[in-house]
Amino acid sequence: METIKAIQTRNSISSLSEPAPNLDEMEVIYQSALRAPDHAWLRPWKFIQVTGESRSKLSDAFLKTYEALGQELSEELTLKISKAPFRAPMVLILIADIKDHPKVPEVEQMLSTGAAAQNMLLSLHDLGYAGIWRTGKMSFNEHISKFLGLPDTNKVIGYLYVGTPDGRVKNIPALKTKDFVSFWS
Repeated sequence: METIKAIQTRNSISSLSEPAPNLDEMEVIYQSALRAPDHAWLRPWKFIQVTGESRSKLSDAFLKTYEALGQELSEELTLKISKAPFRAPMVLILIADIKDHPKVPEVEQMLSTGAAAQNMLLSLHDLGYAGIWRTGKMSFNEHISKFLGLPDTNKVIGYLYVGTPDGRVKNIPALKTKDFVSFWS
């Protein structure tokens, strides 16, 4: 697949099933992630690959995080949260490993991790898989990092739910560049 075609046809797909990429395919996907822009070669990206029954550990971390955030958990919400990691055969936890650097602020390191995630989504698409990036309350807080056993310098910036498209794929809306681009002369 050509790069531009991959970029312009990639779509977030929420209905995902088996199979997930195999180990060799994931190596290609991770190598793509590691090509993200990286000011000062800090390499701020870390990823945790969660599959199979390991998703139960992620489910427990989600529930503990909701409780730590002071969220009231109804029976319905508890069920929804506990099932979340099972919406796809693979979940990739996106982590920015923040380093103290005089020229590279924390936000730039998180953006670099986001660029790595985009490279992963494009690679998944190129290999015939799909994914969707999710954030919400399970991102950008110290509780989830703690319950995942991460050091204080690590920030969870989101999750890629990964698998094979299952069912209807939504149409990609046609956007007009004039709505987003201005020109200075």
